Amino acid sequence: MKELNDRKPRKIKNATAYSFTLEEDTTNYGAYEKGGIVTQAKQPQVLNFKPLREALNDPGKFLLSDFSKFDRPPLLHLAFQALDKFISEIGRFPVAGSEEDARKFISIASNINGNIGDGRLEDVNPKLLRQFAFGARAVLNPMAAMFGGIVGQEVVKACSGKFHPLFQFFYFDSVESLPTEPLYPNDLQPINSRYDAQISVFGHKLQKKFEDADVFVVGSGALGCEFLKNLALMGVSCGGIGLLTVTDDDVIMKSNLRRQFLFRDRNIGWAKSTVAASAAASINPELNIEALQNHVCSKTENVFHDTFWDNLSIVINALDNVNARLYVDQRCLSFQKPLLESETLGATCKTQVAIPHLTENYSASREPREKQAPMCTVHSFPHNIDHCLTWARSEFEGLLEKTPSEVNAYLSNPSEYTNAMRKVGYAQARDNLERVLECLDKEKCEAFEDCITWARLKFEDYFANRMKQLAFTFPEDAATSTGAPKRFPRPLQFSSSDSSHLQFLMAASILRAETFDEKATSLSTADDVVDDLKDKLEKLRSNLPLGFRMKPIHFEKDDDTNYHMDVIAGLANMRARNCSIPEVDKLKAKFIAGRIIPAIATSTAMATGLVCLELYKALDGGHKLEDYRNTFANLALPLFSIAEPVPAKVIKHQYLSWPV
Repeated sequence: MKELNDRKPRKIKNATAYSFTLEEDTTNYGAYEKGGIVTQAKQPQVLNFKPLREALNDPGKFLLSDFSKFDRPPLLHLAFQALDKFISEIGRFPVAGSEEDARKFISIASNINGNIGDGRLEDVNPKLLRQFAFGARAVLNPMAAMFGGIVGQEVVKACSGKFHPLFQFFYFDSVESLPTEPLYPNDLQPINSRYDAQISVFGHKLQKKFEDADVFVVGSGALGCEFLKNLALMGVSCGGIGLLTVTDDDVIMKSNLRRQFLFRDRNIGWAKSTVAASAAASINPELNIEALQNHVCSKTENVFHDTFWDNLSIVINALDNVNARLYVDQRCLSFQKPLLESETLGATCKTQVAIPHLTENYSASREPREKQAPMCTVHSFPHNIDHCLTWARSEFEGLLEKTPSEVNAYLSNPSEYTNAMRKVGYAQARDNLERVLECLDKEKCEAFEDCITWARLKFEDYFANRMKQLAFTFPEDAATSTGAPKRFPRPLQFSSSDSSHLQFLMAASILRAETFDEKATSLSTADDVVDDLKDKLEKLRSNLPLGFRMKPIHFEKDDDTNYHMDVIAGLANMRARNCSIPEVDKLKAKFIAGRIIPAIATSTAMATGLVCLELYKALDGGHKLEDYRNTFANLALPLFSIAEPVPAKVIKHQYLSWPV
């Protein structure tokens, strides 16, 4: 409908995956034919907040987090008002373990509740108010980290107008984290240590368990830095007996600095675990920490051996990939060690506890894999920039990493390589050998000018010739089983006055030169291919300098000077231009093609705070399944969903039963 091409936002209704209805009257509009491209245009929403004085008396709806505690927010709303009044009357917070202060606090809360009128609570729950009074004065690291993440995101929302703010009250408690054994006033007395606040809530006995714990933190990136800071402040492994082991085989990149807060500019290129351990030790000099640079996998079981796993109290994962998580989960399962899991994705985070004999382990249930675009769409008929970048990343690796590696494999041992090709399928053998042949014959770069020629020919091949072939094979008016392509491809005409064309040419030429270390018939079987091309390859090899090898280029997204992202962004944007898809800048291309999982400090802080609340329970021992919590949260919405873990699956045989 041409009447809709003014790009003004329109309201829609009845939206499904493939259709929607316009709210406006389209009776006099032209007929809709095909190929319409629509973009979601989110509209701002105006919220009206009550001032605090009014909201205290009439709070409205509370944002719930734990549906097993649906009656808890009104009680906590009352408790905080009672705490304000207690402080104004007495001039201090209630003292931990003081029954007299607790009774006074409960009395104040009851009086406030009695004066509310229709909104008063039927049960003020004296037991919970007593716990509230005992812990009111303490600042606990996990709670500070958790709420700090939420408040930090709310500040960003207030400044930017981006994402939906909290509306209006959000209350959270974790009384399940308290020790299972009764605590007496003497257990809560301060000892003039930096852990007195924690002792006033959890007692001396649990603090001793923290200090003597042997903890394994796997990873020291965004999550790992937060965990090490939390553990140092909680006194974990700080008693002389306990040991905190952290391992990470990665080094610090510049892009890490915005969210991995233990690192500084001067640390770029250093081992993450070493720097993070040193920073954590500076937070708490009593921390007994050992930093390793080993990947946790089957190949390093000589480092992380049976004795190492046997001695652990608990394992905390701070990883960014599923395979590593699965391996650590299997080791924890074998040695029956508690595992605390967490992951973040932008403003969202998830936490999971895996307690032996109590909850299911991490790998017991898996989320469905994200649906991938069909390869025919990616290679021939892309209809969004993600498809173009996926194709660009694949071409980059094929041209600049896989082909040079194949060439080197042949040059290192020609007879072994050709014999290996006899054993693979015809198509693969032909493809591999012809790539090697082309690289050493027609495409060999003896001077930088040859590399420019190669890049110019690649431009013509990718963005002109292939598009012409597609348009010939699939004409614009042709209909396939799924209809015409969403974005019909059109060839590009190279222009030396187009800066995007020249940028691609420059970056591709430079990387092609780098691979050369420059300063740059009807055959039917694999044997036929090898015999046909073997002599040609041997002749080319004999003309090469002694010891000649190509230099495969391994994709590295974080080095802004290596031209890797320039080539990928150039490939993707030219392909996007072929198909009338909006182009992206190099930063956006890096985000998608580099498969970056965005981490922000707010959701990371919240996730680690929630995990450390579970650490209290796991190190204390004796807690029941219903005491533990798994969490999914989205700070952008905001949404908090807290629930009990899934119980461990029990296998039964006759009169025997056992968990995994």
